[in-house]
Amino acid sequence: MAGGRAAGLRPTRLRSRTATVLLVLLSGSALVAGCTGGPVPAPSHSSSPASGTSPGSSGSTASPGSTAPTLRAKLDLGLDIPWSVVFLPDGTAVISERDSRLLKAVRNREARTIGEVPGVVPGGEGGLLGLALSPRFSTDRLLYYYYTAESDNRIARARLEAGAGGGFTLGQPEVVYSGIPKASTHNGGRIRFGPDGFLYVGTGDSQRREQPQDRNALGGKILRLTPDGGPAPGNPFGNSPVYSYGHRNVQGLAWDKDGRLWASEFGPDVDDELNLIRPGGNYGWPEVTGAPGREGFIDAKTVWPSTADASPSGLEIVDGVAYTAALRGQRLWTVPLDGEQAGTPVAYFTGEYGRLRDVSLAPDGTLWVLSNNRNPDFALLLRLPR
Repeated sequence: MAGGRAAGLRPTRLRSRTATVLLVLLSGSALVAGCTGGPVPAPSHSSSPASGTSPGSSGSTASPGSTAPTLRAKLDLGLDIPWSVVFLPDGTAVISERDSRLLKAVRNREARTIGEVPGVVPGGEGGLLGLALSPRFSTDRLLYYYYTAESDNRIARARLEAGAGGGFTLGQPEVVYSGIPKASTHNGGRIRFGPDGFLYVGTGDSQRREQPQDRNALGGKILRLTPDGGPAPGNPFGNSPVYSYGHRNVQGLAWDKDGRLWASEFGPDVDDELNLIRPGGNYGWPEVTGAPGREGFIDAKTVWPSTADASPSGLEIVDGVAYTAALRGQRLWTVPLDGEQAGTPVAYFTGEYGRLRDVSLAPDGTLWVLSNNRNPDFALLLRLPR
């Protein structure tokens, strides 16, 4: 079992934010700040987002183009703040619920409880968060999960076994990584195995603004780990789990067809981001946000100037299009990708289904989108263009 902090990880002095943000008041918008950003618009450093609709949706009409998803089904599964969804080889969806601590399995459009995950201490934005299947799941049956414990955020794994009557049971958990800082907000939580077989982990700054720029701290990073929780070989800073730094609160991880890693990230009250991740890259927080072109920092490829339009969470890339769920923005954003460049974002289903948390591609080619509305929550099954 690997320990949480790599040797020498320690906090540093708080750094002051040096970037000046020019606020532009849009007609009819209120200046409201919040944890995941309030509707405070700022100059855009990328292509301007646009509104779009898919057939049968309401709102303004725009030409959706080839990226338009359409609604196939809405599954009223009675979910309670679902956070992540992964798919077993047979198509069964496994969903984490943040506050209830429960794992649920969805098969034949019906949800069944797998069980409560031990050691989870929900609070604020913390709880049972990201899920990932082992690349060797067909033989080892291991499900990885990121969760908030009493004193930190951790990653554990356990065998997911088929049980009687078509159900599942969760085996004894094994903590593979610990010591990720926790707080009431900015806990990160997205985990995903990459094409290289290593586990990538998005962490938040846990309200400790000195951590993202400190390469010896775990907050505000993307980590790259072996399946057993050690620093992955080839990481940019030697025997360190840190893969990239200068992040505020990474919420989505996905790879394009050429193996490039992209990440969605919450801004403060301005500048939500879609980033192309480079090993060892510094993405600026808290010194800069968005894409100011400042030396020493990597600009975001897509910037949503008003966090009222986005607060991007889960991320999936299919056929050269990045799909990201928006919480505060209450819509699904599509961003066409061309190599290392991102095109103009277009929004779908704006305001129709409330807050959207995760996006994941099922084995049958359907895109699943989880809501986060407490009313209770549901899953949208979308058909993608071919």
